[in-house]
Amino acid sequence: MSRRLAIVGLVLVAIVLVAGPVLAAEGGGTPAAHHQKNMWQFVGASFAIAIAAAGGAIGDGRGMAAACDAMGRNPGGAGPIRITLIIGMALIESLVIYALIIAFMILSA
Repeated sequence: MSRRLAIVGLVLVAIVLVAGPVLAAEGGGTPAAHHQKNMWQFVGASFAIAIAAAGGAIGDGRGMAAACDAMGRNPGGAGPIRITLIIGMALIESLVIYALIIAFMILSA
C-alpha cells in the first residue's frame, strides 16, 4: 500500500511540475514561446486523457469482474445485475468523455 501511495505521490508531483510553466506563461511573446505553450497544452491534454482512460478501464474491469462473480454465484439474479452493470459502465465511460471534452478545451485555449 505504501508503494502505491509513493507512486501516486510521484505522479502528482510530476503533474504539478508540468502544470507550473503552463500556468505561468504570459500571453503574446515570440513565436517560439507560443510554440512552447502549444506543446504544454498537448502534454496536459495527453495526461488528462491517459489518466481518465486508465481509470475508466480499471473501473470497467473491476465492475465486470464483480458482475461475473455475482452472476456465477446467483444465476437467478443475472437480469438485475446485468442492468446495474450496464448503468454503472455507462456512468464510468461518461467520466472519460468529460475528460475528452476537457482535453479539447485545453487544446482550444
